[in-house]
This record gives sequence, structure tokens and C-alpha cells, in this order.
Amino acid sequence: MPSPSPDLSQAQALGKYLASLRAAKGYTLREVEDATGKEVSNAYLSQLEHGRINKPSPNVLHSLASVYGAAYEKLMEKAGYITPLAEHSQRAKHGRAATFAIGDITEEEEEALLAYLAFYRQTKEEK
Repeated sequence: MPSPSPDLSQAQALGKYLASLRAAKGYTLREVEDATGKEVSNAYLSQLEHGRINKPSPNVLHSLASVYGAAYEKLMEKAGYITPLAEHSQRAKHGRAATFAIGDITEEEEEALLAYLAFYRQTKEEK
């Protein structure tokens, strides 16, 4: 049997993580659907949790992060939109989002800016 593709294993890892977040909150699939204002249907969430969707949109990830109280950047990382935080800390700061900041910027703010930049670049590529 062939080994799963990298996208599939990444989708499965994201799915397991989302399922664990939902379980930790004690939510059903329908409760999550309602909490997202029906932006994320229970059927779509089930497919996400079972690793059948490779790249959920950043908007879906943002909605789920809000409902679960999870870090949006972590979901973006698990979905493959941004590199793992450990890799970011090993790179030099020059040329990164902090360069464009006015005043001091926290690591959390920098990661949010980098997540948005990844999303922006992805949307430009799709056009």
C-alpha cells in the first residue's frame, strides 16, 4: 500500500488537532456550526476532522480559531499556510513583518502579520 501524500498527512494532522479542540470544548459538530454563524457546516467540519480536506480557507480557520479559543496562527501552520513557529524563531528578523512595524511589536502580533501575509500571497497566486 502506498504511503499517504504529504498533503494528506498534513490534512490528517490538522483534522486530529481540530477534533481535539472541539472535544476539549465539549462541542458537537452542530454546535460548532451554530457558533460560526453557519460559516462552517457540520458536514464540512466532519470532513476536515477526518482529513478529507487538504486546504481549508484561512477564513474557515479563523472562524474555528475564534470558536475554539485557539491560536489562528497555529491553525494556519497546521494547514500549511505558514511555516512552523520554531522555524520563524531561527531566522533573522530583518526583512520580516517586524520591519514594517511602527513602535514595538509583540511576537504574537508579528505572527498574526505573517499569517495575514501568507494569506494575502495565496490569494494573489489564485488570481
